[in-house]
Amino acid sequence: MPTRRALLAVPAILAAPAHAQAGWPDRPLRVIVPFPAGSTPDLAGRAAASHFGQVLGQPCVVENKPGAGGNIGTDAIAKATDGHTIGVSINGPLATAPTLFPNLPYDPARDLAPISLLTRTAQILVVNPTVPAQDLAGFIAHLKANPGKLSFGSIGSGSGGHLAMVDLMARTGTEMLHVPYRGFPQATVDLVAGRIDAMILVAAGILPQVREGRARALATTGAQRLGIAPEIPTLIEAGIPDATSYAWNGLVAPSSMPRERVARLSAETRAALGAPETRRALEAAGFEVTPSSPEEFAALIAAEARRWGALITRLGIKPEA
Repeated sequence: MPTRRALLAVPAILAAPAHAQAGWPDRPLRVIVPFPAGSTPDLAGRAAASHFGQVLGQPCVVENKPGAGGNIGTDAIAKATDGHTIGVSINGPLATAPTLFPNLPYDPARDLAPISLLTRTAQILVVNPTVPAQDLAGFIAHLKANPGKLSFGSIGSGSGGHLAMVDLMARTGTEMLHVPYRGFPQATVDLVAGRIDAMILVAAGILPQVREGRARALATTGAQRLGIAPEIPTLIEAGIPDATSYAWNGLVAPSSMPRERVARLSAETRAALGAPETRRALEAAGFEVTPSSPEEFAALIAAEARRWGALITRLGIKPEA
């Protein structure tokens, strides 16, 4: 069965068929991923890019452009003027960055055109095994006994994992030090090594380490238990209501891209994610495959901006230096 490794094997440049279609695109299509290779957005983006390279009549070039929690790459998407650049982005750069970063160099609502949601997934709250907590209640008790002494990692201020942890701390009256990373691979390495104590991140980034006993899973953030890890309770089951959240990623284009091209890419994204092999590979990595219309994706971004923007403002959350 295809796995996450199969998705990673998709090459950076995906060959076009021998006979190109007439019209757009008339040169290679560039897909910017604002995170490192192997990250969740990279996996989902390459699944779509592979299909584009087969059906759009031009090669599809995947370019990883990490930094600033995804804001650098997302800004590059927004500012592209060649008519052949799109990209993948996530919760933070699309929904929460405008509230978190007063001088953000782009405005998602003005400068980006949503194409389609790609995937979403509940995240897992994990701790290093040296943390003396076997469940969420024990973890909260340990945090209350050691205010500000433990640390947690994320892929950047305003990311889904960062805000889910901040929300949990606000609901439980606890405090930890935030350590941001450029992507989840390095954060996972540091969690396992004990350089950070806890993290909320996608299943693909941590389940292998949990299975091996190098990390301990305490709860998931979804409304239901994860199909690939049904033994892990939800935050709701652990006594934290109204804390459901998901990490998600989707395709966006510069707002200057004509609507008919956005609509075509959205339709092709649905076809790409509907392919049985692609769907199986993504689901095996712990993702829900959730293609959408541009309008549905725009509505999700707006709803997430309202929810998490209110939390950022209420708690006075600032970017990490």
